[in-house]
Amino acid sequence: MTGPGPVRVGWAHGPSSHGEAGGVSKGSPTSSGSGSRTKSANGVRRGWRDFDHRLLAVLGRITERDRQLCRLLEDHRVLTTAQVADVGFTGVRRARTRLAELYALDVLDRFRPRTGANLASYHWVLGPLGAALVAAEAGVEVAELDWRRGLVHDLAASQRLAHLVGVNGFLTALLRSARTRSDCQLEQWWSERRCGREWGEVVRPDGYGVWCEDGASTPFLLEHDNGTERLARLANKLEGYAKLAAAAGHPNWVLFTFPTPRRELEARRVLAHEDVPVATTARTPGFAPDEALWLPIGDPGPRCSLVQLAGFPFDRGRPPSPLYP
Repeated sequence: MTGPGPVRVGWAHGPSSHGEAGGVSKGSPTSSGSGSRTKSANGVRRGWRDFDHRLLAVLGRITERDRQLCRLLEDHRVLTTAQVADVGFTGVRRARTRLAELYALDVLDRFRPRTGANLASYHWVLGPLGAALVAAEAGVEVAELDWRRGLVHDLAASQRLAHLVGVNGFLTALLRSARTRSDCQLEQWWSERRCGREWGEVVRPDGYGVWCEDGASTPFLLEHDNGTERLARLANKLEGYAKLAAAAGHPNWVLFTFPTPRRELEARRVLAHEDVPVATTARTPGFAPDEALWLPIGDPGPRCSLVQLAGFPFDRGRPPSPLYP
């Protein structure tokens, strides 16, 4: 069995910029307005049977960066404007411009969740023509993708939205580093859904990745904590990771990220396991997971970078290595 191919980086730069809400408005401020998309500008109904014709009409306006963004959204569901900027643009303003254009073309859809009394920035999901593009590239029908027309509304109402966006922020932060540096690469990244399909009967990490830097590789499993689970539940997860390590014949780092330093300190007291190497960090604005933020359980410090974990001593069994080379 093989893992997914490398996550590609180094996308071309987008056009120049304007505001977050730029482009054609097709819905309310809190949703994509999918229901209003049934008619084109001249009043002619645009049914879902004309996918092929509509896709052909916009293909000449789709760049390779647009295609990669669609693939990323098909796998990871939702990205914020800032996260899209991290993986493919020189800045948020340029990302906003292109995202508004892709929205106007029905390649992407969007919504703005509420955070208290305010609206958050746009969250972007795969739109109907984006789904058709991904399906065409894969040689399958749109119905065979894990995508549906109402996905944007499901995500907007989901209680797990903040968790999903947080996990995807870890991914896009690593892609940002890989895109702006020449000595590193995110060689593999599996979403929570992919991990669930592979190991769901044993453990369900929020992600699995392999970070490569200066010739060294650090495979890791991610646990993104928002402070809502009891500490005992976090500790119990390590038994599943121990079973996965036994089945693979070697351990892998389990990385816990926490919303505050206090939550990290409290959790570290229960995260020791003799068969599972664990490292922790607390998320801060501008979080860069490849930097020296990680503190292995049982180690007094100083904190180490993601690549330094590859050489960190772990004296039980074989050292960490990719689950699927």
